[in-house]
Amino acid sequence: MRLSPWPLLLLLCACAATPRRAPNIIYILADDLGYGELGCYGQEKIRTPRLDTLAAEGMRFTRHYSGSAVCAPARCSLLTGMHQGHASIRGNDEVGSRGDVWRDPELEGQRPMPASDVTVAELLKQAGYATAAIGKWGLGWMGSSGDPLSQGFDLFFGYNCQRIAHSYYPVFLWRNHDKVYLDNDFTYPHEKLPAGLKPENPASYERYSSRDYAMDRMTEEALSFVRANAERPFFLYLPYPVPHVALQVPEDSLAEYEGAFPETPYTGGKGYLPHHTPRAAYAAMITRMDRDIGRLLDLLDELELTDDTLVVFTSDNGPTYAGGVDYEFFKSAGELRGLKGSLFEGGVRVPMLARWPGQIPAGSESDHLSAHWDVLPTLCAVAGMEAPDEVDGISFLPTLLEQGENQDQHASLYWEHARRWQAAIEGPWKAVRRKPGEALMLFNLESDPAEKHNLADDNPDLVTHFEELFANSRTQSEHFSLQAPKKENG
Repeated sequence: MRLSPWPLLLLLCACAATPRRAPNIIYILADDLGYGELGCYGQEKIRTPRLDTLAAEGMRFTRHYSGSAVCAPARCSLLTGMHQGHASIRGNDEVGSRGDVWRDPELEGQRPMPASDVTVAELLKQAGYATAAIGKWGLGWMGSSGDPLSQGFDLFFGYNCQRIAHSYYPVFLWRNHDKVYLDNDFTYPHEKLPAGLKPENPASYERYSSRDYAMDRMTEEALSFVRANAERPFFLYLPYPVPHVALQVPEDSLAEYEGAFPETPYTGGKGYLPHHTPRAAYAAMITRMDRDIGRLLDLLDELELTDDTLVVFTSDNGPTYAGGVDYEFFKSAGELRGLKGSLFEGGVRVPMLARWPGQIPAGSESDHLSAHWDVLPTLCAVAGMEAPDEVDGISFLPTLLEQGENQDQHASLYWEHARRWQAAIEGPWKAVRRKPGEALMLFNLESDPAEKHNLADDNPDLVTHFEELFANSRTQSEHFSLQAPKKENG
């Protein structure tokens, strides 16, 4: 890796103003937020004013993809620059006894990233950045090789374990290697409404709220990190858990949607916790996150850091089908086919916004084909360094700076998921297979972005080509073969 002076980088763009310092980077990752769940992507029921303003002040991407269809592998691809054919973590893999992790935190955590993985946080830390991960981790328990403090972060605050993150009122969160106990009553986060409690009575659901909302704690920690590092370059990785279920949000936010939608109480039949007004709760969770992101943007203004800070917002995968979420009512995936857990477009195409005043033109839009594994080389380029040669990603910094003539393109994108699915995009074509041995499906995304028309029978040569691409795009994994289906629950 060769470091280069940051100001030389922006000579790529003759019209760009030279920043006063190496740029700060804030990368915000929502959890299970669908392609159609922001106002700037066509959402009409859920209010996201601050993110819509962020889009107006920067660039909106229309062809950005997750690293995976579920939580942990998406985060691994994002942090390491490796797609799912090469990444160390290719599923929400639980290690050892699952046990009652909500009562016994010694059982928490997912399969750890190996020590050999090189993350974008490690690279930025070498370049002098203060680094923090605040939110949901899911890549190895504290003290393992996947510990965020062993993967380049100076500070970690939040949920280590994805299963603990199924409650927004947990008993504790982590700050580095210490548990921070919250003022909350324990509730099992996959409880159905108990017999004898009336679904139509709001009082029946009081047991699912408490006092110390985890998202509020994470936002305060993020604000504190920015204040503490205002005089030096910083990288804030903010993997917020919203809007992953359970449906839980404080009453002041829920009140913003009181009576807004027709409601049927959710009693827990599709997992996670019951809620009296599930549609209002889901919308309120996203709007509260939008408000919290606005607080962070306001702080950048207050500290006069706005022009020195690249802010990126995206999601880890498509919207969920579980926990009382009404994805059809909200058109959560827009017009795309599929949801979280699938490799159809709705499962992996995600919103992405990027703002960097003076560098990214306001109100711009890009259909550049990009994915989570492009983030590492992009952020390295922003910081003025070269990414490791072996990563799968390609920097999209030229696209951000509207220097399209300098933008390298992917020959193809590849995914695998849940030890069964495979998918790839090449040119206008996308191939999808749901399990080994099953016939491959073929779609033309230019004419059929909703993947309604399987053209495999009409294009046997393309089917053969994609079969070869599937085989050549992956390396064998000790833990994630394509022959052993296993349920994913992250």
